[in-house]
Amino acid sequence: MTIAREQIRELADFEDATPCAVSFYFQPSTPRNKAHKEDTILIKDLAREALRALESRTGEKEKRESTRSDIERILRLSGNLRSNGSHAKAIFACAAQNVWREYDLPPTLPGTQLFVDRRFHLKPIAHLLGAFPKLGVVLIDRQRARIFDLRLGELTERECLVQPLSRRGRSDGYAGYEGGRAQRRVDDEARQHYKTVAALLKESLEKGVFEKWILGCQDVHRSQFEPQLPPYVGQALLGHFNADLQHITRDEIRTRAQQIVEQWQSDRRRGIVDLVLSQARSHGRGVTGLRRVLRALEMGEVQTLLFGEAFQAHAVQCTNCGHIDAHIVNYCPVCGRPTQEVVDVGEAILPRVIRGDIETFYVKDDSEFDKVGNVAALLRFRAEGTQPVSAFEMSRAVEYPGRLRRFAS
Repeated sequence: MTIAREQIRELADFEDATPCAVSFYFQPSTPRNKAHKEDTILIKDLAREALRALESRTGEKEKRESTRSDIERILRLSGNLRSNGSHAKAIFACAAQNVWREYDLPPTLPGTQLFVDRRFHLKPIAHLLGAFPKLGVVLIDRQRARIFDLRLGELTERECLVQPLSRRGRSDGYAGYEGGRAQRRVDDEARQHYKTVAALLKESLEKGVFEKWILGCQDVHRSQFEPQLPPYVGQALLGHFNADLQHITRDEIRTRAQQIVEQWQSDRRRGIVDLVLSQARSHGRGVTGLRRVLRALEMGEVQTLLFGEAFQAHAVQCTNCGHIDAHIVNYCPVCGRPTQEVVDVGEAILPRVIRGDIETFYVKDDSEFDKVGNVAALLRFRAEGTQPVSAFEMSRAVEYPGRLRRFAS
């Protein structure tokens, strides 16, 4: 099954006093020979290393044994993962608390990894929040419409609508009168068909079934269909591709739609990075650097969080109140209780990010973003009263990322 936002939030809420939460990510690789053994060998090596670390741990013997059983179960599954097709896989397990979750993911993970900690390791899937909207794909012609869900690479058909053709006579009648009337009737029926599909899309968007959608059709149908769309539905359209509804395959639909989504995500990420940096320079609704971002998170100000793809930094976390501090101090400056070191602060703050439904992007190969410490945030507001980022600014950030300095001034 594919993972939903609610399930990611459930995983973020998990915590145990001892390291017994096992997180496993499988990213299929391109095999170098017909034996396809490279992935199996890698998983065995990761399991062996995790079991060795488990033996060196002190603590409850019962929980150590339950963690061992989870790792060994993952190892037994390793031979079947290649048959999962082109999907990646995520498994979250804690036998001590009777947890075992398996999810299919798009094959875009950084690699096959295995983690054992007090919490589940969620960094590889954090970008699924916000960056991947609930997406509909609509294929249409004058008679038919097919509506699909596209969730993390999985295409599922929701509805298929068919408008029956009116019967036409054998001739066009005197002076073509009957033929003209029949054609007008067919055109009226097609227009009603387009209105029906547009109303269905409006309802789906209002109920949250879709957040964005993609259109697939021939240009002649697009020119007749789009004028029937309510403004709200038209604004949610990510893009379109040319498609003959009779002949296009599901794989072609998925591939063409994914290309549009990936381009939209790339443009959106670029626009938000530029907006955050310009807002930070003007002391507006953008902050950069780990200390400022951590403070904004605690104040509840953050709307969108940006990490460098390879970002990793040390911090400390209070064992009592959970405060995370970029300064390595022995005692919490908030409540005075002892702190413990956090090796990867980006991973440590994810439960708070996920529970707060904060949109998250990972930024790759951006020299300007590197200069500000590879971590930044766009704010909903500043606690001292700065006005929030408008919807207009956000839309322009996506459509015209090169012109953002206008909005900072």
